[in-house]
Amino acid sequence: MHLRHLSITVIALTMMGCSNADEGTPAPEETAQQSAPDTDIAVDGPERRILAFGDSLFAGYDLEEQQGYPEQLEDALRERGTNARVIDAGVSGDTSAAGRQRLAFTLDAQEMKPDLVILELGGNDMLRGIQPSQTRANFEAMLQELRDREIPVLLMGMRSPPNYGPDYQQQFDALYRDLAQEYGAALVPFWLESIYEDQSLFLDDRIHPTAEGVSALVGDTVDDVEKALPPAG
Repeated sequence: MHLRHLSITVIALTMMGCSNADEGTPAPEETAQQSAPDTDIAVDGPERRILAFGDSLFAGYDLEEQQGYPEQLEDALRERGTNARVIDAGVSGDTSAAGRQRLAFTLDAQEMKPDLVILELGGNDMLRGIQPSQTRANFEAMLQELRDREIPVLLMGMRSPPNYGPDYQQQFDALYRDLAQEYGAALVPFWLESIYEDQSLFLDDRIHPTAEGVSALVGDTVDDVEKALPPAG
């Protein structure tokens, strides 16, 4: 991970990119914005539904509708021949506690059970100084909910910058790895790895990824998504 080379400023600001709205259970229309498939990309086979559940890094802050991570991921998967439908369930400002609160509601609102949930939260917990033990407990509840529903999970890991102190950093960084092992989830250890050092891939606020930054993230993680998808039944 080459964490010794992390820019504390960049990573701290990137964490802030997750927090641009108040917490709370969203209205149904805000819970999961289902992107329409790109009809120019012809694919065969059964539709694979993926729920992208996270904060503003999934919600596509200040981007056009089709420039967010879920939308670009859908296009990338379809270009590879997977008949993917990626549902955008990113809510800016969500901590792991807010995600825990709305996960069951979001799942119940789906027309069909997702084939995969991509779980991306934790940056706002770090920003607010929430103890890793609390973050871990919230993730445990979400992962147990998904296990009970027999839905596979791809966990998008985050990293704590060194300025939070070695104890916090160690506890926070370990929780994604530990929980992935405990709950049998697939894991991307640090999903911002491909862009965090290049500020040209962030908006002028130096916080949120540009459309090109999102494209780089998709390119870096699409293999992980494909591997996490279970075989079509």
